[in-house]
Amino acid sequence: MAYRLHQSLGYHLTRAARVQERRLEEGLRTLGLTRTTWCILLALGNESLAKPSEIAEFVGIDRTAVSRALRAMEAAGLISRCAGNGDGRTTEVRLTALGAARLAQGTPMAEANNAVMHDRLTAEQARELRRLLARLTEGEALLATF
Repeated sequence: MAYRLHQSLGYHLTRAARVQERRLEEGLRTLGLTRTTWCILLALGNESLAKPSEIAEFVGIDRTAVSRALRAMEAAGLISRCAGNGDGRTTEVRLTALGAARLAQGTPMAEANNAVMHDRLTAEQARELRRLLARLTEGEALLATF
C-alpha cells in the first residue's frame, strides 16, 4: 500500500499548526514581533520567568536561540538584562515599558487567533484535542525551530 500524505496524521497536525502560526505571525509583525519574541514576552510578563534557561524551557527552544532573540529584543528596547544574584554569573531578564506595551497589544491578537480554531470545535472537542495533542508529545523533547 502506498503512503498517502493527505491521510497522514502528521500532515494534518503540521498544516493546522502552520495555518495558526501564519495568522498569528501576520498580527505580531505589525508590532515588530516574531513568534519567538512573542513567546519570550509571554514568559517574562505572564509567567514571571527571568532566567534565560527558564525562558528557553518555557518556549521550547535551545538557549542559543533564546540568547540570540534576547540580544535583538534588548536592542529593540523590549527587555533589559542584568546580572542576577549580584554575582555576575547569572543573567536576569526583565520587560521594559515598551515590552509590556507590546505584550498588551499582542494579547488580543493571540486571543483572536486562538478563537478562530477554538470556535470550529465544541468545548468537548477542544478539550479532547488538547488531551490528544498532549498525549502525542508526552515524553518528547520540545525544542522547536522557530
